[in-house]
Amino acid sequence: MNIFVSNINYATKDHQLQELFEGYGEVSSAKIITDRETGRSKGFGFVEMGDAEGRQAVEALNQKEFNGKILNVTEARPREEKPRRSFDNNRGGGDRGGNRGGGNRW
Repeated sequence: MNIFVSNINYATKDHQLQELFEGYGEVSSAKIITDRETGRSKGFGFVEMGDAEGRQAVEALNQKEFNGKILNVTEARPREEKPRRSFDNNRGGGDRGGNRGGGNRW
């Protein structure tokens, strides 16, 4: 089961998150997401563990205090695919015929 954990104290480390969830079963992985540029925690992360233990952990830890913050713990939803951005120069813009709405010029 993949578990989404939010409202994590920014000072919390991966191993602390793993230790918290190990109280409910074997943890496959625990990762706090960080900003690529600064390396600073974004305040949320993911924990992977067995389904039965995961459900028990979600129920027990949701809305519980950890490192001074109240955690939000839910089963993670699959990541939604974002539409790919088109990099052609056509950004819309409507009528490109030169008439800018000023009426006839002659």
